[in-house]
Amino acid sequence: MKTQDRPLDEDDRAMADLAEVRDWTAVAGPDSDATGPAVVVALVNRVMAATGWQPWPLEPGETIDEGSASWGFTTQRGTTMVVFDGLAFSDCRNSGWSAYQIGPDDIAEAEAGLDAHWPEHLALATKHWGEPDYVGDESKPEFLDEWAPGAGADRRHLAVWLRVGAEFHLFSNKPTKDPLTPAVGVNYAVYID
Repeated sequence: MKTQDRPLDEDDRAMADLAEVRDWTAVAGPDSDATGPAVVVALVNRVMAATGWQPWPLEPGETIDEGSASWGFTTQRGTTMVVFDGLAFSDCRNSGWSAYQIGPDDIAEAEAGLDAHWPEHLALATKHWGEPDYVGDESKPEFLDEWAPGAGADRRHLAVWLRVGAEFHLFSNKPTKDPLTPAVGVNYAVYID
């Protein structure tokens, strides 16, 4: 197993960006499986109006793919955000602790790494988002369904903040031997209603 442990600077900026969006209902799109240019253009217009984030520009001659359902944006702090009709997340690849190339005998070490680094991520999220509405981990027998049915599936830790039109989830993915989990870390996403 290999690990990386980097400062949380990128996550610090991204969490601040997410905290500034007060009403996610203006970002939410229709609950459908629709894709294509019309879906993306509507998404871009909603996100820009609600957040001020700037969409990734199309290159000359580039068009929006018929299979596209999301778009990337750059915030005023320089964070890259990826947004779908019902989901938003930051692309902070150089922030925090993660483990990768996990082998079958590395599960306990990966779990220990997540447990050691979860508190610093939770503290950072709390700094920006306030006290969570829920915090739990897989050591609790009721964890799988405690927040919502299946909310703890594939998670080792979970914290949730309720916002107008959304839930912010901070979580670590659960390392497993079968199927083998190739990588783990602490992540966060906005589930838009």
